[in-house]
Amino acid sequence: MTTLDHLTDGRVGWNVVTSYLDSGAKNLGESAQLNHDNRYDVADEYLEVCYKLWEGSWEDDAVVRDRERGIFTDPSKVHGIGHEGEFFKVPGIHLSEPSPQRTPVVYQAGASTRGRQFAAEHAEAIFTAAPTPALLKEVVGDIRDRMRAVGRDPYDARIYNLCTAIVDETKQKAWAKHDELERYADDEAALTLFSGWMGIDLAEYDLDDPIGEVESNAVHSAVAAFQQADPQGGEWKVRDIARWGGIGGIGPRLVGSAAEVADQMQEWIDYSDVDGFNLAYAIAPGTFVDLVEHLMPELQRRGVAPTEYAPGTLREKLFGAGPRLPESHPGASYRRLGETLTAGAAA
Repeated sequence: MTTLDHLTDGRVGWNVVTSYLDSGAKNLGESAQLNHDNRYDVADEYLEVCYKLWEGSWEDDAVVRDRERGIFTDPSKVHGIGHEGEFFKVPGIHLSEPSPQRTPVVYQAGASTRGRQFAAEHAEAIFTAAPTPALLKEVVGDIRDRMRAVGRDPYDARIYNLCTAIVDETKQKAWAKHDELERYADDEAALTLFSGWMGIDLAEYDLDDPIGEVESNAVHSAVAAFQQADPQGGEWKVRDIARWGGIGGIGPRLVGSAAEVADQMQEWIDYSDVDGFNLAYAIAPGTFVDLVEHLMPELQRRGVAPTEYAPGTLREKLFGAGPRLPESHPGASYRRLGETLTAGAAA
């Protein structure tokens, strides 16, 4: 991450994913995946180790670059982090000088109760996938309340809801495109995809069976989205999931002219307090071409999308402040780690 941050002049972000597949755990020497909440316990400590390396291992003036004396770094200002925890033991130093951001911008996508708490403590950008404005409002409000409770400004993280926008010059053309895409969608393929995300073999259900109360060790947010949302005045059935997921995945589907889709986006933002959207696609590159040709000019005309990139690092582009973690972020507390360790050793 540090190397990439150097190479990109500080434009790296990291989507922290705890993973959910047994195959992933087995490839790392485990017999099976940990349960859902325990995976976040591991992630908490993993990020603690990363913060110590990125923020605390090298002091700000550790790099000397004195060509005449042949000195790159003052070794007294580069420190081992001495981490000993429940899951990790990392005694040494970070292997690279600090990059422009030091810590990359932390993204996170957990929408379960445990995932929201993890996001509240660590994330600077948060992906959600609420299928309705009412559910999104609840999710966004809960995340911001949790951020406030851990001592962070509730707007120190940008929240983006997954959204598939099918747009064209006119409403009629957009809906014709939508109907054509639906003809290509396959119920079995959609249910296979969602079976993996939800940790449930949906092939065991009839298409008209309700989802009900399902316990999952996979992606809790995928299960919760369908348990809590109301498709058409009734409980979600397996058939509804197949139809919903045939184009774009979990998030909502917005269809219409550029003005109509922009109106819908702004309505979602006004109602739910979400910051923006993580745009999914139905086909590549066709969906992206439509967004660039039709939707973006409309959003720019309204002044809700930029017409050029702001200067600086990714963190500066997102928040308009400096390149480093804000003081309220837990990672910032490790900035004087090396000095603390040095003082302790001297004592």
